[in-house]
Amino acid sequence: MAGYLSESDFVMVEEGFSTRDLLEELTLGASQATTGKVAAFFVADLGAVVRKHFCFLKYLPRVRPFYSVKCNSSLGVLKVLAELGLGFSCANKAEMELVQHIGVPASKIICANPCKQSAQIKYAAKHGVSLLSFDNEVELAKVVRSHPSAKMVLCIATQDSHSLSHLSLRFGASLKSCRHLLENAKKSHVEVVGVSFHIGSGCPDPQAYAQSIADARLVFQMGAELGHTMNILDLGGGFPGLEGAKVRFEEIASVINSALDLYFPEGCGVDILAELGRYYVTSAFTVAVSIVAKKEVLLDQPSKEEETSSAPKTIVYHLDEGVYGIFNSVLFDNICPAPTLQKGSASRAAGACRRPGC
Repeated sequence: MAGYLSESDFVMVEEGFSTRDLLEELTLGASQATTGKVAAFFVADLGAVVRKHFCFLKYLPRVRPFYSVKCNSSLGVLKVLAELGLGFSCANKAEMELVQHIGVPASKIICANPCKQSAQIKYAAKHGVSLLSFDNEVELAKVVRSHPSAKMVLCIATQDSHSLSHLSLRFGASLKSCRHLLENAKKSHVEVVGVSFHIGSGCPDPQAYAQSIADARLVFQMGAELGHTMNILDLGGGFPGLEGAKVRFEEIASVINSALDLYFPEGCGVDILAELGRYYVTSAFTVAVSIVAKKEVLLDQPSKEEETSSAPKTIVYHLDEGVYGIFNSVLFDNICPAPTLQKGSASRAAGACRRPGC
């Protein structure tokens, strides 16, 4: 064991004791001990995170997983994944500080945000983080000034028009611009060591991964022609984390493995990475929230001829959390959490919702 974890990081429960059992015990205890002052809280099944990891290794044995810290930066999650040997994908200085604080070495960190502040690049240089992403000339110039010894990964655009998150609208260089960027890097004496891409979350078409891997092969060839020694392929993320997704993880893995065998066969000397966030934590986290108010409302406004009493009605429940907090995925990812009513005191009800990491 690597020593990232201690007994104090866990709450051990009896065999057969489920997340729902724990939530019922916690919410009932809270309602009896307080007068409505308990805020919403998460319960995490870290065993589910471990199971996801071994599933990943089973279906994508050639791929080294890196955890995307921005998805859920809970210390329990970070420590478990560090113990399992994962690397970490960090978007900013705070995330790099956080994983290094728990003892993760700089060699296991990639600063995967292709548009960074100069201060973040300087922090990476000072603390030994050498693997950085870029997708434009401005970013390249910042790295030349602040971290000239960095090893750069060129982030390319993908076909993610069917994904819930269209990351290529903001990130990723087009294939037409890659040669120019690689030439500029060579002129600036910056080492480009690989290619990355990121299929947006919720992509229903596994072939998007195959196409992006084929595109990456073309960029590898460009790099070799220009004198870059490229040995890293970063598959990004977008992998489903819940059962019942439109495309199962196993289907995506099968497409990826076939594409890797074709374009980056075993023994070619390329280290294959992936940056996973929701895949690891979505099914592991349940949030408990209180119902603080409810009211009966009309589904449709009745006409003058109709009686209000006969119009169809429904109940609206108000929770102690909203779409600008824990439930931001409703706004940003068009995800509707599935509620489960928990047992509680007669004066207070609580609900639990499955949702992705924060």
